[in-house]
Amino acid sequence: MTKIASFNVNSINARLPNLLAWLKNSSPDVVLLQELKCQEEKFPFDQLLDAGYNSAILGQKSYNGVAILSKFKIEDVVKGLPNFPEDEQARYIEALISINDKVIRVASIYVPNGGGDLNDCQTLEESTKFQYKINFFEKLKEHLANLLKYDEIQIFGGDFNVAIDEIDCFDAKSSQGKILFHDSERKKMRELLNLGYFDSFREFNGGQQTFSWWDYRGNAWQYNKGFRIDYLLASPLAGDLIINANIDSQGVRDQEKASDHCPVYVELLLRA
Repeated sequence: MTKIASFNVNSINARLPNLLAWLKNSSPDVVLLQELKCQEEKFPFDQLLDAGYNSAILGQKSYNGVAILSKFKIEDVVKGLPNFPEDEQARYIEALISINDKVIRVASIYVPNGGGDLNDCQTLEESTKFQYKINFFEKLKEHLANLLKYDEIQIFGGDFNVAIDEIDCFDAKSSQGKILFHDSERKKMRELLNLGYFDSFREFNGGQQTFSWWDYRGNAWQYNKGFRIDYLLASPLAGDLIINANIDSQGVRDQEKASDHCPVYVELLLRA
């Protein structure tokens, strides 16, 4: 069995003890990390190697940053969306990993939040940050559509910063039209699924309401006021191999100095 997880760590150096503890307890084979908030020279390669993981990283000072950790060799690394070379933010990294003679294409994705302060009389849709988010989704869709042409196992995970359906947020009525649950961004997320990828958690958990992110403010974790905005998208070939998909919240989000996200994961049955 092979376990692949995605985790927005919200500053890898600030949360390194938490990350290492989770890696030891959960023992995923491949981990897709987001929001590293560090450049490559500050990334904890040695500590992660001691824990059994090779690393590939696209870093950025103080913000963003994505990485792939693997117990196996990481090959053919792609840093940044190939069709979005003008993007200066570190939000996409892709690679090939061979496990039990099976080649898996993985990617760690950190979609822009899209929120922030608005100018006077400016709507969310008119803001530069929201438009950047929609544009990023468009570029991501183009790239994933191209990758889907290949007959291969693909798992693309990350923080997509959008809840798809009402069940994916604690209060759909009050969240409607706001960041993380705006119709425009929900539409873009559905377009990714309509390419032929599927939302692994929802496929295996039906109508279960479970979240992956809770705001640090307002005791959101304590009152379970969360959103499910972290996903592992699977290609059809990968979907045939997945035997479980879930969210790893207990013992992670409730720890001291925890990230505001918790890991999501899939388990695949890969036969040699």
